[in-house]
Amino acid sequence: MFQGSEKLRDSMQKVLVDLIELHVQGKQAHWNLLGSNFRDLHLQLDEIVDAARGFSDEVAERMRAVYLVPDGRTSTVTKTTALPEFPEGPVETTAVVDLIVERMYAATETMRTVHDDIDDEDPTTADVLHSILERLEQLAWMTGAENRHPAADAKSKATRERDEKAEEAGLDRVGAIAN
Repeated sequence: MFQGSEKLRDSMQKVLVDLIELHVQGKQAHWNLLGSNFRDLHLQLDEIVDAARGFSDEVAERMRAVYLVPDGRTSTVTKTTALPEFPEGPVETTAVVDLIVERMYAATETMRTVHDDIDDEDPTTADVLHSILERLEQLAWMTGAENRHPAADAKSKATRERDEKAEEAGLDRVGAIAN
């Protein structure tokens, strides 16, 4: 029987509190959203909330499967999450997009930070993180696309640098081999 270490518990606990917080902040955004594209973003936030809630359950149940005790109490989440606090009151749709994407990437950053230690101790638990990372990054990309525009992206320094590096590597803008 495999039993996780305190180090594994601490790493998974960091992931757990961020996912719980993402769920709660997603609902806060959902309830206080105002502006153009309201309905689509309102529904998209439900998708993010459902995913974060499911992911937190998956992480907590994985912890229990390896005989570790998760702590999802609100006081623990509030004290230990890496996510910044969500603004109070109504928030305009474009701001909500940026805020929720920032929080999704904060949660994935926590997962990436603890990943190697988790993988060293228990590759099966690391596989749980892999599936969560894949979906959460996809949701962040899809949500963030709401505020992106090709013309603006083309003018940004980061986009130009990315495209130059891709060209030097013989790749096109999306990473495929250039013709």
